[in-house]
Amino acid sequence: MPGNPPPDPAQRDRAIAALAAIAIGIQILEAAIPSPVPGIKPGLANIVTLVALLVLGWRAAAAVTLIRVLGSSLLLGTLLSPAFWLSLAGAIASLAMLAVLRPLAPRHLGPVGLAIAAALAHTSGQFLLAWAVIIPHPNLPLLLPPLLLAALITGGLTGILAAHVLGDPRIQRHVRTRKSDP
Repeated sequence: MPGNPPPDPAQRDRAIAALAAIAIGIQILEAAIPSPVPGIKPGLANIVTLVALLVLGWRAAAAVTLIRVLGSSLLLGTLLSPAFWLSLAGAIASLAMLAVLRPLAPRHLGPVGLAIAAALAHTSGQFLLAWAVIIPHPNLPLLLPPLLLAALITGGLTGILAAHVLGDPRIQRHVRTRKSDP
């Protein structure tokens, strides 16, 4: 609501910590699910990033995402491994995309559009790091179209789920609709 004062900094920090903890839990659960295609996961923890973005703003979404990447890599034992760097590259690329698109939300671009754009950026960021550093094979770009198609589908799914979470009355009473930062 436009008349709401900005949240108390301590309350905001608690909200970011709670969202990051939820995102870490989701990412760890998702890591335990075997994927039929290596490297393709639904990215359900990104629902939490979208909620943080649309409720608390871009800086909160960036904090939640970076805490999630670091925390889940510590708990999964992948810190500083190629999986960590790929996750971080994807996270940074998707955050950059959300920073560009944030001024369009929610008036011109909703959770589904933001999620699809972020998923495509995430996949592109991971792919560029993999191709440039980890697997510099000349045929690797042949994998990009199916990876982007998977990102389109999973981004749409996470966007739909984020819209449902944001529309849930049980969630509505716990979040502010005023954005604290751009």
